[in-house]
Amino acid sequence: MRSARASPPRLRARRIPYRAIGRSRQPLDAAFGADPLAEIATWDPNQPESVRAAARDLGAIVHLVGVPYWDFAQHPVIMRQTLDGAIAEGVERLLLIGTVYPYGRPRAARIAEDHPRDPHTFKGQMRKAQEDLVLDAHARGTIRTTILRLPDFYGPAVDRSLLADAFRAAVEDRHARLIGPIDRPHEFVYVPDVGPVVASLLAEPDAFGRAWNLAGAGVTTPREMVTRIFDEAGTRPRWFTAGKTLLRLFGLRDRLLREMVEMHYLFTSPVLLDDSALRSLLPDVHKTPYDEGIRRTLAATRAAVAAAHAGEPHPAR
Repeated sequence: MRSARASPPRLRARRIPYRAIGRSRQPLDAAFGADPLAEIATWDPNQPESVRAAARDLGAIVHLVGVPYWDFAQHPVIMRQTLDGAIAEGVERLLLIGTVYPYGRPRAARIAEDHPRDPHTFKGQMRKAQEDLVLDAHARGTIRTTILRLPDFYGPAVDRSLLADAFRAAVEDRHARLIGPIDRPHEFVYVPDVGPVVASLLAEPDAFGRAWNLAGAGVTTPREMVTRIFDEAGTRPRWFTAGKTLLRLFGLRDRLLREMVEMHYLFTSPVLLDDSALRSLLPDVHKTPYDEGIRRTLAATRAAVAAAHAGEPHPAR
């Protein structure tokens, strides 16, 4: 369901009411509680009536439901539960926020939507199964669906990003923790740019029944991005890089890092998206330049770090 940060700024600008749905109320209240246009609802995807209640009276659903990185088998399960509830409630449209995982290893320098979906990883297979459910529902005529595939991302208040620790490290003047190699081509999408694309796709009749790529603001490298982040923060660039061997070693004690070994090919075999089809459909797609996105994200990170420090108890004297 639309859980967080899909397209509220665009919806607020158009004065369109929306429903923010997630498993727990507290983060939803924090993100959307001050917005009079927002209705907040919680759901349990394992309870069909809960799914139906969350979908009731909605015209469209933006599905960006997260699962633990070690439990990707839940992606197609939750997708089926969401589709069943949405269809039962007569929801007209559904957009899935997808990833590059279903493509598998790239067979071209730029990956367009017609690139084979041939995932060699379990996580890619689960994401492909999720996409298949979405596209099959459209083919059956039960609901109009579309998919928007994104590369890696970053932005204000985005904690689950490859660059998130680099922003905090630059503010705190410490070493950033990175996954390497960091000199291969890469791209990143600035999360606030995604919402307008989502809103436009949902309003475009020709957008449904297929998937679309949204590429980043240009080809860069993780090293270049992290260097820019530290330079903008005015601190000396420093980082610690973990390659596949170290990920395996650290993974003996850290479940998340252990799961990331499977996807390490994304750091050695770059998946760079071709989004010319999307830009042809939506000529006004805006991509925030990296320098501007870094400035905005650093400002938000500084504020978050300051707030966290302000809330810390003073040490005993």
